[in-house]
Amino acid sequence: TLVPENPQESDGDLSDDDQVEDPDYQPTQADNTGDSSFESLDEEEAPSKRKHTLKTVPLKKPNDNADPSYTPSPNKNTRIIWKQEDIDEFQVLNSRFEPPEAVPSPFQYFKMLFTDEMIEHIAHHTNLYSAQELGDPIKTSPEEIEHFLAILLFMGVFDFLRRFQLLRRYIHFNDNQQCSESRDRFYKIRALFEMLREQCLLIPSTHKHSVYEVMVAYKGTRSGTLRQYIANKPDKWGFKLFCRASSSGIIHDLLLYQGASAFFNVALMVTTLCKTIKEPQMSVVFCENFFTSFNLVQYLHTALGVKCIDLIKRGCGACNFRAAEGVLAVKWFDNKCVNLLSNACGIMPFSTVKRWSKESRAKITILCPSLISAYNELKGGIDLSDMLVHMYKTPAKSRRWYLPLFGHILDLCIANSWLLYKRDSGLQNEKPMSLKRFCLAVAHSLNQFNKPASELTSWPTIFQLSTTREDRLHLKTITTKTTNRCALRQRGTLASSL
Repeated sequence: TLVPENPQESDGDLSDDDQVEDPDYQPTQADNTGDSSFESLDEEEAPSKRKHTLKTVPLKKPNDNADPSYTPSPNKNTRIIWKQEDIDEFQVLNSRFEPPEAVPSPFQYFKMLFTDEMIEHIAHHTNLYSAQELGDPIKTSPEEIEHFLAILLFMGVFDFLRRFQLLRRYIHFNDNQQCSESRDRFYKIRALFEMLREQCLLIPSTHKHSVYEVMVAYKGTRSGTLRQYIANKPDKWGFKLFCRASSSGIIHDLLLYQGASAFFNVALMVTTLCKTIKEPQMSVVFCENFFTSFNLVQYLHTALGVKCIDLIKRGCGACNFRAAEGVLAVKWFDNKCVNLLSNACGIMPFSTVKRWSKESRAKITILCPSLISAYNELKGGIDLSDMLVHMYKTPAKSRRWYLPLFGHILDLCIANSWLLYKRDSGLQNEKPMSLKRFCLAVAHSLNQFNKPASELTSWPTIFQLSTTREDRLHLKTITTKTTNRCALRQRGTLASSL
């Protein structure tokens, strides 16, 4: 793990014109005297752009079933003998999920991931942080935090004050006074991420997984070297997460990336994500070119029992294939040459695909190996999740670098919840609601669920859900061509039933 010597920096609040600052981590130079006092709240200096000396803490290598001295790093002294032969295809069983007795409400799916424990944690540390800054806590409660989350979800769908701005100013996720005791650069948001990760690991998954990187947009400079740059991403600047998703798009595991020295190589990161697969001997993992190596494919199989299909992009060249030690290397000429490594699927049987030909100025049919077809079909789990997260993204623009990560947690809970709801609705042969309506239903339930009647407004219930049936605002309305009116009134006169 990447560790700063003195992780304290005064960070800003959510709004640009507020003056109160929030102490945060920044690594100090090697000749620092060890002074851990907070910087002045009024005279904050921009973080230094000079390179700092960082200490690293080595991680345990995840080879429980292998020799302790073994690592996935390549052995340069070993010569690999490649032969022109195919490998046997690994049969991946189709996952079967038991249909529920009834499809739960959107709010219940959301609560599977964003639990009451997480809400109580946020309320406690928000009160603690406001007391440290103001002298007296703002005395928020878990119920009010649910109102706050509902507004955030509404704002992700609609373009939308005083109490909300106060909560938004002091929303917090950990104790700042323990900054000097922690060696984690993501200390401010780590507790919430670990709670989310525990809930994601409980979700039943398919046997087909993909590992890829996800960017959480952030263009500020207050996060130091935690901010990364990836040129081919829609959000080029931001925080990098490594995620493992099933073929349905549900995220089952995720890790925060702290810098190049946080993991001794990328293979360890992939192995860490694959260790949490519940049935590794029956699973296949699809990886992009950033994670690919012969030793990684071999190690995942010998140490964890996981089959792997990796993509390596190269320049143009002749089509060919070789196999060595149960690992197949394939070079296939498409619009560009594509190289793949696999110990789960071979090249047979061939299928056909259509591609545009510049010479004939028309689409032509070419042969496609079975390995390519399987990769294209099942690699898109992370991309699907990323698309759903960005569809109704919670607004989290802030001077405090960790608040965009909090917004990503909220959006990821909605995306995972909706995918679970969609899967269960299909098992029940019910038509699922859209993601937008699902998000609004969760926001409405957060705003109404378990709230005293005196706190409720006079607006009628938008969605007739089991979680809001007791809000006493569910009178049926009659829709006409001109207006809506109460079903208990007829032409301005109360019905006789009253």
